[in-house]
Order: sequence, then C-alpha cells, then structure tokens
Amino acid sequence: MTSLLQYHPFAVSAYFVSSTIITFAVPKEELERFVPEPLTLDLHNDQWAFLTIAMVDTKNLKPKGMPDFFGKDFILIGYRIFVRYKTSKGKNLRGLYIIKSETNKEFMRFFGNIFTRYHYTTTDIKRTAENDIVEISSKKSRFHITYRKASGELTPLPENSVFSSWKEARRFAGPLPFTFEVDSKKTRNIIDRRSATKLGT
Repeated sequence: MTSLLQYHPFAVSAYFVSSTIITFAVPKEELERFVPEPLTLDLHNDQWAFLTIAMVDTKNLKPKGMPDFFGKDFILIGYRIFVRYKTSKGKNLRGLYIIKSETNKEFMRFFGNIFTRYHYTTTDIKRTAENDIVEISSKKSRFHITYRKASGELTPLPENSVFSSWKEARRFAGPLPFTFEVDSKKTRNIIDRRSATKLGT
C-alpha cells in the first residue's frame, strides 16, 4: 500500500557537484513490457524507445529551508524510461517512468523510500575525476564508465546514431518536467518537481 508520505511531502535542496547522464536507444519491443498502462513509450520514428541512467554527485542535500547541519552528501543513480501520458483532457505529457534508484548511503535508501517512490537500493558507487578524465564504477551494480569531459565544442553524433541531427537528439537528452508512476490499484499518479498530484482513473 502506498503511503501518503511517499508523494514528496516537502521540497528538497542540494548542490550538484556533477551530473552524468547516459541515454540508450532501445528497440521499442524490448521496453514495452516495463511500462504499465496508461503510460506509453516516448518513441523516435515509431521504432526507438529510450532508457536513461543519471548519476549525480550531491552535496548538502536537505529539506528546503532547513539549516545546513541537516544536509548530507550522496551519490545517486536513477534508472528511467522516457514515456508519455495522455490526460483526461487529451493533453500529451512527456516524462520519465521510474525503474529503480541507487545510492551509496543507507541513510538515503531508508529515508528516500519513506518520502518518495523512487525504489532506492544501496550500492558501492565510486566517482573519481583527474584533469578531464572522469571514472564512475560499482562492483555490486556491475558497471564501469570512463569518459573525457567535453572541450566545449559540439561533439559529432556517432556514425550509428538513431538520430539524424543534434536537434532530434536533444529531445531525449535533457531533463523533463514530469515523473510518472502507476500504483498497484491502477490509480494514476503524476509527480513533477514542485508537487505531487494524484489523479483518479
């Protein structure tokens, strides 16, 4: 049963030391089973669906307005699928559907699962940066990423990209205003960055 506390009862603030986001284009057939009705996949050319992994190094994360001694430092990883939701008034909204979230601290896992529905688990996330080389790894979650920071010039799209231009690609590269969930009672829930709104079926 979903607790009312899990609908983001208060705003939080944090300083983002770094944010690394990787988005994968996946044939739609491979992600359809992960997205419950009334949500649908947000597709490119009616063929490609998108899974995004965001890795954020945060400092002084705390309830908004609280003194700094309430703040704590965390590394957070979010796994999301790009989706659409059609409202009862026929408006199409784009957003992200939560698959799971990870953190490097048990404190965040415990309280994150009380006050959100982000499905936090803990893992051994490690991030290092030397000059322009960044490395993020986790033995428990079985991933290792190394990349060089961009020089400021626009990086060409890969030869095998599903996009023909950066204009197309940017639709699936930036933050979206909504995060969607569907609970076990098939009640539609939309959570944006400012508030939690529960919509009946």
